[in-house]
Parts: sequence; C-alpha cells; structure tokens
Amino acid sequence: MKAAVLNEIGDRELQLRADVTTAELAPDQVRVRTRVAGICHSDLAAMDGSLPAMAPGVIGHEGSGDVVEVGEQVADLAPGDRVVVSFVAPCGHCKACASNQAYLCDVHVIEGLSTPRFSVGGEPTFGFAGLGTFAEELVVPRAGVVKIEDDVPYEVAALVGCAVVTGVGAVINTAAVRPGSSVAVLGCGGVGISAIQGARAVGATTIVAVDPVVGKHELAERFGATHATTPDGLADVSQDVTGGAGFDYVFEVVGRGSTIRAAYDATRRGGTTVVVGAGSPEEKVEFSAQELFMMERKILPSFYGSVDPRRDVDLVLSLWRTGRLDLEGMVSKRIGLADVNAGLEALHSPDGGLVRQVITFD
Repeated sequence: MKAAVLNEIGDRELQLRADVTTAELAPDQVRVRTRVAGICHSDLAAMDGSLPAMAPGVIGHEGSGDVVEVGEQVADLAPGDRVVVSFVAPCGHCKACASNQAYLCDVHVIEGLSTPRFSVGGEPTFGFAGLGTFAEELVVPRAGVVKIEDDVPYEVAALVGCAVVTGVGAVINTAAVRPGSSVAVLGCGGVGISAIQGARAVGATTIVAVDPVVGKHELAERFGATHATTPDGLADVSQDVTGGAGFDYVFEVVGRGSTIRAAYDATRRGGTTVVVGAGSPEEKVEFSAQELFMMERKILPSFYGSVDPRRDVDLVLSLWRTGRLDLEGMVSKRIGLADVNAGLEALHSPDGGLVRQVITFD
C-alpha cells in the first residue's frame, strides 16, 4: 500500500512509498482503511522535532475511515464500521483514566513511541502519535477508534478526530465558558476556528478573533467571531468591547511564548487564559510573582481539549447535527496523497482562506 513517510527528523518533505504494510494486528487492535486524513500544523511539528515523533515514521494523526479487520479481543466492532481515529486512546485503568482525565492517559502513547505500526521496504516504521493517517491503512488500539453513524461524512469525521474536539473541547471542558462571556481567540487555524465555533455554541456574546493574517478575519467572522483584528489591534478592540478590563476567557492556539504572554495580558483580572497551542520545548514565557498574585488570572493548559474521545466525539457530532457547528465549511481544500508535500508546504505560508486541508483516499 501507499503512505507518506518521514525518513529523518528535520526533513522538510515526506517520501511517498508504495512498499508499505501495516504491522501484524494484535488481539486488541483494529485495522482501518483510511478514507480522509487532515493536514495539521502538528504534523509539521513532528517533522521538525518540535513534538515527539519517531523516524522513520508515517506522518498524520487526524483521520477517519472504515474498519477492515479486528483483533480477536475486539467484540464491539466489525468490518465496514465507519470510525474516527484518535491519538488519545484511554486504557480505562490508569490513574488518569480513573480521575476522569482520559486525555492524559499515556499507556498507548508510550506504546506508539516504542512499537512500530508499519513496515516500509521491510524496515520497521513508526506511526506519528501512534497513528500515521497519511497511509491507506493503519492499525490502532481499539481504544483509539470511535464508531460513528454511516451518515457522517468522512471529511467531517476526520476533522472531529483532532482539530474540532481540541478547539471545542478547550471551550467546553477545559475552560467551561459560561453563556454571556467575552472571549478572545489568538490564532485562527483549524483549532482556533473550532474554538470560535465552540464559544458561539455555548453562548459567548463577544468573540474576538486575533490573527496576523488579515485574510483570515472574514473567515473567523463567518464561523462566529463578532470581531476580528491583528495582534497589534487587540488592545483597541479590548478597549471597545470590554472597556479595557480584558476578556473573561482568552484562548492561545499558536504555541509560542509571545502569544501565551499576549493572551495572559488580554485576560481580565480574575479571568482565564487557556493554552491550547502545542509549543516546542524552546518556547518560554515569563511572569512575575507579583502579577500572578495580584491579577489572579487562571492559566489552564488544554491538552487535546481535555477530551475523552469516547464521550466527546459524539458530543461534537451532536452539535454539528443540530447546526451549532459548521464542520463542512472548515474543509478548505481537498488533495490526494501524491500532493501531501504541497499541502504541508502551504502551512509554511498560510493562506488567508485556508482553514483545513484534507487528503482523500480513493
């Protein structure tokens, strides 16, 4: 089968290979035929080493498809079932899972970093985040697969696997945004747009989209932002809509020290700053002891939207079914696997009209 392979950490392009096979199916695993895979900035971060990844490895961590085969211990799925794959696969038994923090379960994360999911030309090859959705098929733990109804489009399902649950989950789970709140979102990519939609869905009345790419402002307003500005204009907008007090909730969806600091500064005293962006180890942010004490702003990290995929995939799809989330509209471009490098390159030079690119598999 075909897949897009990262040969070495630091490579700017993936190699398209046709001599790929999946690892042998374990008793608790599922083999999935990929139908749609999303292209995410986290894939770039895996390639350049900003996020943990193993090489050689098949990139891609956002996808949907059909079950092809199930291991002998899997009794609740069958070939033909339509599924979303998730890089968070709760084991159900560890302390994180028992504490209702399934998104912090690292059992299958460690397995994914230590156990190859593929073979390329006979060489053991890993899957990014334990997945590797830039392949025609992949094997994943049963816990990393969520069955969905057959009427959910594969494109919608793929986005729900990462971008949408991360953004919406940050609003609903991590921050618990209250109706009538004021919200600012720094970064208007797929996750940022999802956070904007989540804020609208829960009843936030002021939603300010912040992005240096002016072309993204109209898009953000289409998905629910009441205002849009560049970072340089945020203080003026805050003055206009909050009287200069700052926002109740500010979501940082970039993963840089400077934007985390900006998000904190834009948050009202006693408000909440939510760090959603996946930053590199080199990104640092500094606060004084006095301001942390005096301002009493809460800083909440949000890993994967504090999501339990067993619960929240269905929640997000219910919001989509009732018209509270526009997920079809987030698909900006469709490409084939052969064009994956062009899709990744587009992320280096953001297009104002680009929310999410997806790879479709015939």
